[in-house]
Amino acid sequence: MRKITEIIVHCTATKAGRHFDVNDVRRWHLQRKFRDIGYHFLVLLDGTVQQGRPLAEAGAHCTGHNANSIGVCYVGGLDASGNPSDTRTPEQRIALRNLLTTLRRQFPTAVIHGHRDFAPKACPCFDATEEYKYL
Repeated sequence: MRKITEIIVHCTATKAGRHFDVNDVRRWHLQRKFRDIGYHFLVLLDGTVQQGRPLAEAGAHCTGHNANSIGVCYVGGLDASGNPSDTRTPEQRIALRNLLTTLRRQFPTAVIHGHRDFAPKACPCFDATEEYKYL
């Protein structure tokens, strides 16, 4: 298994309330010439957590951080007008917290960050580093 030092939270940058799943994101990433979906986990609107890329494989979600990180993504991140917004449903909030708690138990030295901590983007459209600092 890879040495995991970071868990990086993302959003799909899709409008609130629009359903997408791991197959959709995989297709988008393959169209961008990735070899597979870039994230390890995807949290759907109803709180379902889908497995993406296997944890044993480096992701393709955060330049310069993929080798030692896990990529977690929730569906959403844009308001109805297409502006960055924290669009997590109550179910996503619970599922994301539970997933991150589980991952921190498995990788206790890993630090949780938002993608925006490493790139000039709004992603994941909330302050994941602050929200999850005590997990």
